[in-house]
Amino acid sequence: MNKDLGNQLFKINAGDIVSLQKEGGNEKLFLVARAEKTILGVEIEKSQVENSLGISVQDLAEGNIEGGLNFDKLCSLEASELRKVGKVKLNFLEKALRDLIKHLSMVYYNNFRKQDKKTKIPASGKILDQDDLCNLIDASLDMWLTAGRFAEEFEKKFPKFLGRKYCALVNSGSSANLLAITALTSYKLGDRRLRSGDEVITVAAGFPTTIAPIIQNGLIPVFVDIDIGTYNVNVEQLEKAVSEKTKAIFLAHTLGNPFDVDKVMEIANKYNLWLIEDNCDALGSKYRGKFTGTFGDISTVSFYPAHHMTMGEGGAILVDNPELYKIIQSLRDWGRDCWCPPGKDNTCGKRFDWKLGDLPYGYDHKYIYSHLGFNLKATDFQAALGLSQLKKLPDFIEKRKENFNRSYKGFEEEGLDKFFILPQWLEGAEVSWFGFVLTIKDDAPFKRKELLGFLEESGIGTRLLFAGNMLRQPAFVNSDFNYRAVGGLENTNKIMMDTFWIGVWPGINKEATKYTIDKFRKFIDVKGWR
Repeated sequence: MNKDLGNQLFKINAGDIVSLQKEGGNEKLFLVARAEKTILGVEIEKSQVENSLGISVQDLAEGNIEGGLNFDKLCSLEASELRKVGKVKLNFLEKALRDLIKHLSMVYYNNFRKQDKKTKIPASGKILDQDDLCNLIDASLDMWLTAGRFAEEFEKKFPKFLGRKYCALVNSGSSANLLAITALTSYKLGDRRLRSGDEVITVAAGFPTTIAPIIQNGLIPVFVDIDIGTYNVNVEQLEKAVSEKTKAIFLAHTLGNPFDVDKVMEIANKYNLWLIEDNCDALGSKYRGKFTGTFGDISTVSFYPAHHMTMGEGGAILVDNPELYKIIQSLRDWGRDCWCPPGKDNTCGKRFDWKLGDLPYGYDHKYIYSHLGFNLKATDFQAALGLSQLKKLPDFIEKRKENFNRSYKGFEEEGLDKFFILPQWLEGAEVSWFGFVLTIKDDAPFKRKELLGFLEESGIGTRLLFAGNMLRQPAFVNSDFNYRAVGGLENTNKIMMDTFWIGVWPGINKEATKYTIDKFRKFIDVKGWR
């Protein structure tokens, strides 16, 4: 290498502003992004004409080129052709390099990761775009592996969307359910705490991790039946299920369909019962103009890929009561009494001045435990994805409603309601549907297994209503769990045998809905059943 050229190369560093003017050409400015071996520069757009460079001398000296970088013009530069004319500050360079990386990630996404046309119609799915990828990359550049700035921001923005005060981000919706029940067993709740042997009313027709935390905390689940059509709790049976041991109600809004909030709240208030809303399948649904997940003492949300928005894995707990919020945070974070976020110490200002339990005075507050807890925190990667998804959530919700309405209209127009019980919902419910749920009528000339086999072979994804009747699952049949059931759960057994659902998620378009309805019609017509 020529000695003069080598000296010039070492004089140029990342963050320098350099001028390039080739013979007969216009002078151009570049921000040096890399100066090792090969010099990489990003062209600076010249928006103000104060001199031949198109940028003021003062701005050059101070490195003020905010908003002037054209990342589509990333060039390899020759040191011998460059003249150093300024330098940006380190924090600007850091932001510029982040923006460059995110810009390149969008180029990559548009070339290789755009949504492909699907050969099948899944019952559920996720919608990801270049903004999601950018947020994930932005979080990775922090190299902060636990909950950090993105998690903090999400825990502020998400409850505002719903209209609640506090949000605790966790690693899954199932973990949220576990923490919700466990929090109610805390001694800090005094006489209202749940104790071993207390009863919690729920339904057997649902997802297992709504039921499991009840048993895992030494409590007794009391199962009541559901109504066919809404697939939510039968409120008449709900009140009959209340006993002297009953302390809480734990119910999901099935497939996004709000349960009878008025009646459930009336019963909860009448008997002074805790109400936990499992809102995992109902994000965006409303009852009488208010979001579901805002009625109960505690509500839970899931961000699994099948749900209304995703973090990959992730969940949240929402409350309005500051004492409950503190208990939930403690249980989520190992059970510790300290509330300092990861990487921070002594936010209380008295880290070594506490006297709790039988510990000696001054015991480090970071290692004082007020509960026997878990580690159920989410990572900043998950939260970063959650933030970009949250921006799109209103559109996701509307798309689900559109797909549901299109399916409902199609089934009615084709006369398929002769064979199926179509979804039903309460007056005052505005549903953000998780799926289009169908129950085969008793007099239909076919069985569910035959129909679902035909649909799956036709590329149409189907799902059952989760566990059907949880009491008929191997986990219950082969165990001796203590529980109580009100009546024979006849409707629960019916949905176990004859209910299923198909997709309405935002990845489904008009053509997919039409194809699906055509296949249902073909299944019926080929058999000559109408």
